[in-house]
Amino acid sequence: MTTRRNFLKKSTLAFSALAFNPSWAAASVSAAGQSKTHYVCKRPLAGERRFTSVAVERTIAGVKAKIKDPKLAWMFENCYPNTLDTTVFHGVKNGRPDTFVITGDINAMWLRDSTAQVWPYMPLMKSDPALKNMIAGLVNRQTACILIDPYANAFNNEPHPDGEWMSDITDMKPMLHERKWEIDSLCYAVRLGYHYWKETGDTSVFDADWTKAMNLVIQTFREQQRKEGHGPYTFLRKTERQLDTVNNMGLGNPVNPVGLIVSSFRPSDDATTFGFLVPSNFFAVASLKQIAEIAKKVTNDNSLAHDSLALADEVSEALQRYAVVDHPKYGKVYPFEVDGFGNAYLMDDANVPSLLAMPYLGTVSPDDQVYHNTRKLVLSSDNPYFFKGSAGEGIGGPHIGYDMIWPMSIIMRAQTSTSDEEIRHCLRMLRDSDADTGFMHESFHKDDPSNFTRSWFAWVNTLFGELIVDLERKGKINLVNTL
Repeated sequence: MTTRRNFLKKSTLAFSALAFNPSWAAASVSAAGQSKTHYVCKRPLAGERRFTSVAVERTIAGVKAKIKDPKLAWMFENCYPNTLDTTVFHGVKNGRPDTFVITGDINAMWLRDSTAQVWPYMPLMKSDPALKNMIAGLVNRQTACILIDPYANAFNNEPHPDGEWMSDITDMKPMLHERKWEIDSLCYAVRLGYHYWKETGDTSVFDADWTKAMNLVIQTFREQQRKEGHGPYTFLRKTERQLDTVNNMGLGNPVNPVGLIVSSFRPSDDATTFGFLVPSNFFAVASLKQIAEIAKKVTNDNSLAHDSLALADEVSEALQRYAVVDHPKYGKVYPFEVDGFGNAYLMDDANVPSLLAMPYLGTVSPDDQVYHNTRKLVLSSDNPYFFKGSAGEGIGGPHIGYDMIWPMSIIMRAQTSTSDEEIRHCLRMLRDSDADTGFMHESFHKDDPSNFTRSWFAWVNTLFGELIVDLERKGKINLVNTL
């Protein structure tokens, strides 16, 4: 039986030859009688890169020149452009830009990952028409994906009737790589289109298909409030891995229909324990407000705007009523999952949206006291998936399991921190946990960075680059240079 982790190991991609040259590595050289490390760029050769942005190249050169730590400079140069270098397939379809973005080592496009992978480049679109066109193509492709199936999390570039998960017991289609219902998949598509518009002023992506897709988003969210039965979605998989399938004949554990939205799976692609995934419901509220703003200001669709805001208000009210609990040590906190019956799961997972990452996504205010209490909880041993060892500390999750820290959580800790020393602490851990590969990984063992998963995970590579660029833009490059 093939599990998702086995799939990661077994996948052979037609694109992978373009990604990395195994001969590129940190090489030891001798200078003035002493051995030192010479960091050789690990990017594909210029002619072999999937997409090149002049604005991104300028940013790499400008920021790298300010980084005094040679290893951090090397890692930044490798990681920041990794999405463009290795995962972007851009063209034209039906006279409109079209972009498909694979995750790296999996030849499929997740709505979540693809948005997050290009997110750090979006502020550069104004100065780079080619980059703007590429990201417009991704908005168009994600719209098309939602119209294929709003319940799917991952898609193929072309129909694949013999795909890895076509045997899943759900409404699979050849264009779907996987059909796990995750609220955040739709939220990320909204986030991409909204911020594309805010950065460029271009409204061409908001066509009739986009309006149909957004109405499907609202319909799907409404169905998964489960006020009128369980809704149309079920999911079962024959697997040895418990969290790759859904109990109760594919419906999940019972929920009380209090206004929150069920997410059958988490952003980690693991099944939820209690169906109301709190960070994803906060994300849904923000996304619904973004749909409403576009509907009001661009498409003049008052009905869509009204429906979006009404649902946003309903979910927001339910969050305040059912998704805040009293903790004996931290006070009022947000749980990871609830069921509306009074049960709550106090934990956090590294994948974004997470409780930790909510201010990064703009779903709660950075000044929210309940968030601050929650942040203390999830970055402590009171979070069952917070691991600490000789190689670092951070949040993992059941997707990989015990003692495996995800660099994504360390990056989110830095992005949500107001403490310079905490940010330095995160930067040191990120620098020292790459196993001398020059790249981020999905996870690494808390005591041994050479024990890691996924050598080609473009999202976390680009996210690391975003952290460095953000620090430079905020005038905090000194933190990078004082580790």
